[in-house]
Amino acid sequence: MTTRILPAVGDPDAARSITTLLSQLPSAEPGAPVTDSTSLLDTLARLAAESIEELPEVVLVHERIGPVPALELIREVALRFPAVGVVLVTADAGPALFSAAMDSGARGLIGLPLSYEELAARVQAAAQWSVGVRRHLGRGGDVFTGPGGSVVTVTGAKGGVGTTFAAVQFALAAAASGRRTALVDMDLQAGDVASYLDVQFRRSIADLAGIQDISPRVLQDAVYDHRTGLALLLAPGDGERGEEVNDRAARQIVSALRNRYELVVIDCGTQMNGANAAAVEMADVAVLVTTPDVVAVRAAKRMVRMWERLQVRKAEETAMVVNRYTKHTEIQPSLVEKITKTKVARIAVPAAYKELQGVVDAGRVQDLDNRSTVKQALWGLAGELGLTKTPDDQPQAPTGRGGQLALRAGGGDRGSIGLWKRRGTGAPALPAGEGD
Repeated sequence: MTTRILPAVGDPDAARSITTLLSQLPSAEPGAPVTDSTSLLDTLARLAAESIEELPEVVLVHERIGPVPALELIREVALRFPAVGVVLVTADAGPALFSAAMDSGARGLIGLPLSYEELAARVQAAAQWSVGVRRHLGRGGDVFTGPGGSVVTVTGAKGGVGTTFAAVQFALAAAASGRRTALVDMDLQAGDVASYLDVQFRRSIADLAGIQDISPRVLQDAVYDHRTGLALLLAPGDGERGEEVNDRAARQIVSALRNRYELVVIDCGTQMNGANAAAVEMADVAVLVTTPDVVAVRAAKRMVRMWERLQVRKAEETAMVVNRYTKHTEIQPSLVEKITKTKVARIAVPAAYKELQGVVDAGRVQDLDNRSTVKQALWGLAGELGLTKTPDDQPQAPTGRGGQLALRAGGGDRGSIGLWKRRGTGAPALPAGEGD
């Protein structure tokens, strides 16, 4: 049996050393090394889209991989691709790190400097385990084998541009179309999702921050099941508790949600921190909301540039939504696209605050009239972004960054992935109600 091995090594010298040794292993088929955590997850997601059998049996993760730390990356791979055996390559082969690696889901640990015998033994053991798991998955149709649900982040260029309202409407549209949807409030100090949906619930995302292994039961205890069908994970009522949710906790929470829901919509607010940055980096679609005015567009440009400097997100991988648009404004969507170098959505949300004021003040935005031009635009945007099911939908393949529905803009081509994935807008029909 041929064993396919994918090394994830950021250091060029270490990559050459590992590749040379791997090529000497009998029946081994080493792949070209991937140089960072994002490339690794993208590669695995692409292969998993074709078939579980296309995945490599073994992934070697070097201790200096980045930007996601090695142990967190191992946990992510183990959660999303359970048929892959992950082995950590590290200079610290002590019992403490060995235990931490096993807790993260690794199938073995190889010490540096590498030795042929140890490498062969660990790779063989991980490969045998992987083959056994795939044989088991092949018999059980109810066992989850995919890369997980899709994650969409919604971030505001600045305060007051309509970030939370957009996130809530995206989630409502997805749920109405039949997707099992979670809405997460990661505006950790000033989250308003609970207020918008008239919810009082004592649990919040902070209650999951200190938990190393978030089981389905633990997650369910922290989630509020809303009558609209949304599963809500709220921001803490006491803003200072938001500091408990760091980037590591955010990765674990998002991974747990991704493995339970078809779609996870995350309201990231407007103030970036480690948790929000981790969520945006993990997202399959990252939405940035702005209004067509100079101050907001400048703020949007600053946000995009910061994401690029921190290697969180590239500008061309960001979907820009223009809110409160009028055809008479001097700053048109095409100019926003040119200034920010992002991909601006085809649908702009009109400036019609009077339609929203009553439901916002009452904390019942789910009851917004179906005739509302704002609601129609946001639900249409949800279809344009690929967040909703259409009647002729087929299961969507994961296609890029972090899994499904990755946004890949290029040369104005509105092709088959991400923002331009659907035929037409794919917007769900608005439910029957008072607006009909």
